[in-house]
Amino acid sequence: MAAGYPFKKYNFNVLIDGKAVGYFSEVSAPDLADEPIEYRAGNCQSGTPGKMPGLRKYGNATLKWGMSVSRDLTDWFESVERGEFERKNVTIELLDDCQKVVACWQLINAWPVKHCVPGFNAESNENAIESMELAHEGLEREF
Repeated sequence: MAAGYPFKKYNFNVLIDGKAVGYFSEVSAPDLADEPIEYRAGNCQSGTPGKMPGLRKYGNATLKWGMSVSRDLTDWFESVERGEFERKNVTIELLDDCQKVVACWQLINAWPVKHCVPGFNAESNENAIESMELAHEGLEREF
């Protein structure tokens, strides 16, 4: 095992179909789960069932970004309602301190299923943050 410090999680890029569409403040990584299938043969003397892997399920990913004039993500979400949307590959790159990509994950055939506009408060000095939840059909770690 190689020695060294773990990578920091605040250095990352998000690309949608290979294009940077904004600066994201947070990406919640989707969870993966394999649903086990229980079975028992008719002549099995054991009192417990055997198990084998079933379908893999992928949880949704959430992107959060500071609201700007770009409408790329909003337009993508609105295209779903019109039935004209495209499934896109979303790449999440983890960077080291020198901004070199050290790990990369890809959401396969993603599309937006939820969009949250920022809440407003006149007594706050925080940035306006939008978020979007993406469903997808797979998660691959490229390196």
